[in-house]
Amino acid sequence: MQKRREMDTCISCLIVVILSLLSTFANAEFHYYEFIVQETSVTRLCRTKNIITVNGQFPGPTLTVRNGDTLFVTVVNRARYNVTIHWHGIRQMRTPWADGPEYVTQCPIRPGGSYTYRFTIENQEGTLWWHAHSKWLRATVYGALVILPKQGSNFPFSLPQKDFPVLLGEWWNRDIIAVQRQAQFTGAAPNNSDAYTINGQPGDLYRCSTQGTVKYSVNPGESVLLRVINAALNQQLFFSVANHMLTVVGIDATYNKPFTTNVIMVGPGQTTNVILTANQAPGRYYMAARAYATVRNGQFDNTTTTAILEYTNVNSGANSRPLLPQLPAFNDTATATAFANQLRSIPSNNRVPNQIDENLFFTVGLGLVNCTPGPRCQGPNNTRFAASMNNISFVFPRTTSLLQAYYQNIPGIYTLDFPPVPPVQFDYTGNVSRGLWQPRFGTKLYKLKFGSNVQIVLQDTAIFSTEDHPIHLHGYHFWVVGLGFGNFNPQIDSTNFNLIDPPVRNTIDVPVGGWAVIRFVADNPGVWLFHCHIDSHLAWGLGMAFIVENGIGEKQTMEPPPPDLPQC
Repeated sequence: MQKRREMDTCISCLIVVILSLLSTFANAEFHYYEFIVQETSVTRLCRTKNIITVNGQFPGPTLTVRNGDTLFVTVVNRARYNVTIHWHGIRQMRTPWADGPEYVTQCPIRPGGSYTYRFTIENQEGTLWWHAHSKWLRATVYGALVILPKQGSNFPFSLPQKDFPVLLGEWWNRDIIAVQRQAQFTGAAPNNSDAYTINGQPGDLYRCSTQGTVKYSVNPGESVLLRVINAALNQQLFFSVANHMLTVVGIDATYNKPFTTNVIMVGPGQTTNVILTANQAPGRYYMAARAYATVRNGQFDNTTTTAILEYTNVNSGANSRPLLPQLPAFNDTATATAFANQLRSIPSNNRVPNQIDENLFFTVGLGLVNCTPGPRCQGPNNTRFAASMNNISFVFPRTTSLLQAYYQNIPGIYTLDFPPVPPVQFDYTGNVSRGLWQPRFGTKLYKLKFGSNVQIVLQDTAIFSTEDHPIHLHGYHFWVVGLGFGNFNPQIDSTNFNLIDPPVRNTIDVPVGGWAVIRFVADNPGVWLFHCHIDSHLAWGLGMAFIVENGIGEKQTMEPPPPDLPQC
């Protein structure tokens, strides 16, 4: 009788588990999209030109899905350039073939070709985005990716009455590929953008832009969720709304402990969810963004983009000029630091690892390559710009992708000798010897065992100039356990790590002339790019890649390549 009861109990438990799994699967949805990459004629700043778009839209379509859903996105390339699409911040658990960076996880989709990205959202909620990861096409090829909670689940805050994506970008009057080619030919910094944009529009403060200025309509008393995405190619941005406070509730598709501020700083690649309450006198108020620029004596686009927050039923002054917020100065590192220091995660069962298996130290920064004076050496003092991690300037392969080379054991594409620490120790943020200015070039990767606990110290350098670098890790999010200025001191700085509620990100702004320390668990097998999200810096070599080995069993093993994977 006792055995019969135990058997009945086991069967009951099994039924509960099966029903639970069926319920989870039933609540998940499959989404099918088609992205047509094509040339589209648009007019900005009094000029009409062709740009590369998705489905003729700039920015591209917003995809709204739920945690647990599966996406199938078929990208058809009708443009004249190779293209790939990266799903920025999606963990791509066991599906590295869908990650998208050109020559890292796939060969590009050639003109006339197509490829279907297949992946599932696993335990992620909030705001991410998608963008081209081929040449500098992401200047115009990008869009929002909104991940809602599962059916029956709630936000950890009161549901706002309205929900708007706010995509910050950069605009060039010239063709962006021509801008890239000129910079690559001369070795100098690329031309600055001619405007910043909000949802593809420069805004009232630029010529010929008033009519297209983006307007967000709100009712008095409403709460509004603004999903702020920095899609700019090369620039960190401050963002604010005149006379309104912003309650920060999420970053990079993770929730944080809410706090209120009048300004946020968003690095390229980062997303920030803020709640705004329409509690001011009914009227029109500017949203605005401008540069946070940290390079000493560096040139940058010093303009301001605007959109309008417009209260409904405004009778008086409806056409009056909106109020403009007071944005920080372009070099206001104190404000950027104060914002970053307020970010705290909502603790969950996903605890920060205390025991570290891989303790890595990466210098990040710009360098200069000596060359013969001439048209191809127009950087500072007849040099060419380069960039590196641990003095290795990353070179992308051109005959196959790193992931294919790893999966198929193709020799000669990369080596596994990326240095875990700088080859030479020096005063990273002080006066650096000229002998250390020129990096070595190579396609060097670093291998991690599945399940290993990884800590990386990211140290800015002053080789050319100290600078705030937004560093993005594909396939993962990570805990930011420490931030500081100067040279990282393990004996002192590690005692102040936040191991209780550190923010969780996929892109971290390494402070100008300082350091950041991140931790993650290597639980997603594949090849994952780790790079600066300023595209000019990536083109100069500020990146590397990790190989994360398979673990044990199907759930710890990356899936095989899909049959339509593009070939080189």
